[in-house]
Amino acid sequence: MNASVQTPVAANPAVTVAEPAMMPVPTLATRLRPYAERVLPPVLVVLALGLLWEAAASGAGATLPPPSKVWADAHDLIVDPFFDNGGLDKGLFWHLLASLQRVAVGFTLSAIAGIAVGLLIGTSKLAMRGLDPIFQVLRTVPPLAWLPLSLAAFREAQPSAIFVIFITSVWPIIINTAVGVRNVPQDYRNVAAVIRLRGPAYWWRIILPAAAPYIFTGLRIGVGLSWLAIIAAEMLIGGVGIGFFIWDAWNSSNLSDIIVALFYVGIVGFLLDRLMALVGHLVTRGTATA
Repeated sequence: MNASVQTPVAANPAVTVAEPAMMPVPTLATRLRPYAERVLPPVLVVLALGLLWEAAASGAGATLPPPSKVWADAHDLIVDPFFDNGGLDKGLFWHLLASLQRVAVGFTLSAIAGIAVGLLIGTSKLAMRGLDPIFQVLRTVPPLAWLPLSLAAFREAQPSAIFVIFITSVWPIIINTAVGVRNVPQDYRNVAAVIRLRGPAYWWRIILPAAAPYIFTGLRIGVGLSWLAIIAAEMLIGGVGIGFFIWDAWNSSNLSDIIVALFYVGIVGFLLDRLMALVGHLVTRGTATA
């Protein structure tokens, strides 16, 4: 009788499943840490500068008011920038708004003209040879040097200020646009030639997207120069505007008002720069900031 040989079956080892490690719940301090690392350094620096300013301007023979005196003298101007008593007796909001309106018109005109001329110079060597030396000379003229000529030409303060903004901010837009067009990769041009992309479609799909980071760099520089130019121009042309407010405060020996106005000017200039950087980031999908 044949004995059946039974092969022992090894017992399957128990399969152990590793439980996922529990992620620690972030505490409030952990969540706030990135924001604190951004906010605290500039706040501490501002406080240190304020204390240094207070100590330096509180001594005997100081010619500038300390922060405590600025707050006491210009308290109404700081807490209520929206008052309007008619004429030139307005809060800082209305002076800033008038200046921003002039900047918007002048900068828009410079952006349109600057991008168009920059595209021409970037694509045409003949235009570059003819126009570039003229632009290099004109862009070195200070903004206020154009004001007497613009007043003689327009005979009104408003268009003269807009012209000063235009002539000041157009040069970086032209130069950066031309550089961007000249730096369009040759591969892009070859693809356009292969698919026979010509005319407006070639500019819209190939040249402008590739040159957009350079263009927005020029626009960002231009908007900053526009804000600088209008402040200087308004000191001379008069009327409602933050530049005239600063000059009028100087004539009235209101140094505290001047300091408050300069603070507002810096904040608005910073916001204009951030706004243009944000628009460039959105339009170029981050390549402008890179």
